[in-house]
Amino acid sequence: MNEKKVVVLGGGVLGTQIGLIAAFHGYDVTFWLRSESSISRTEPKITRYSELMLEDLDKAKALVGNPMGAYYYPRGLVKDWNSATVESLSELYESGKKNLSENVHIELDKAAAVKDAYIVIESMAEDVQAKKDVYTQFNDLLDEETILVTNSSTLLPSMFAEYTGRPEKYLSLHFANTIWKNNTAEIMGHPGTSSEYYDKVVAFAVSIGMVPLLLHKEQPGYILNSMLVPFLSAAQGLWANGVADPETIDLTWKLATSAPAGPFAILDIVGLETAYNINQMKPAAHQEGTTEYKIGKLLKEKIDKGETGVNAGKGFFDYSKTE
Repeated sequence: MNEKKVVVLGGGVLGTQIGLIAAFHGYDVTFWLRSESSISRTEPKITRYSELMLEDLDKAKALVGNPMGAYYYPRGLVKDWNSATVESLSELYESGKKNLSENVHIELDKAAAVKDAYIVIESMAEDVQAKKDVYTQFNDLLDEETILVTNSSTLLPSMFAEYTGRPEKYLSLHFANTIWKNNTAEIMGHPGTSSEYYDKVVAFAVSIGMVPLLLHKEQPGYILNSMLVPFLSAAQGLWANGVADPETIDLTWKLATSAPAGPFAILDIVGLETAYNINQMKPAAHQEGTTEYKIGKLLKEKIDKGETGVNAGKGFFDYSKTE
């Protein structure tokens, strides 16, 4: 087993960021993707997020000596801001740029992708059956000591433990979007998770610049999404029921709370496909006339038009104008 090898199953918005933050911190990272078409969708994300990470690190040099720097520096990239200097940040920029260039690989072959992996991070869509299928496919390909974690936003690890072939080495490791700035790592086991491997995942999170947030029991949505999902659902309900348009809803939230982004801007970052999958898991989403049904229908219309969020250039808002 290679303790520096990290494998990410999937190349979505957050999966890409997870792999890149690990690569930045010196891990050898392989993205396993399903097909050649997946490569063409993932490579632009790798380029984009690598550039954004390095850009924010470069901008951090101007924050050195500024009391506000402690609030705005990229926390997932700079482990000790108090000792940071322009020179040390320049050195970190160069080493990070090198790591992002040399430590990232893409593989379509399952066995080759996970061979000798220390940790495999599943970051597929929020689809129960699809996750079960992936775990079953990889079950016999993982090394005996390989740790398997899921980045699922809402699903419990106990739902999938029996399909992994290594329930004691399986748990949840959930990250927030814009991982290099919002460096949270929610860590949640299931009743069969070994404390030894739970602790190893905590240590891994720290090694890639995250702050481990330990859950003592299973909770759908962890800590963050237990608060965030109801908020986003409430906003979508206002939209689906014709109370107000997304622009007005976001403006209301930003003006009233001084938040930098409203719920629909957050949905664009999360991705409308993920929002749709989460909504469709609710029984009410399949009952005509309910708010959840209306939300699903409206989200599907936008997805079918290719308006899936920031990475598509358009979601609820148009991002092509800023490029």
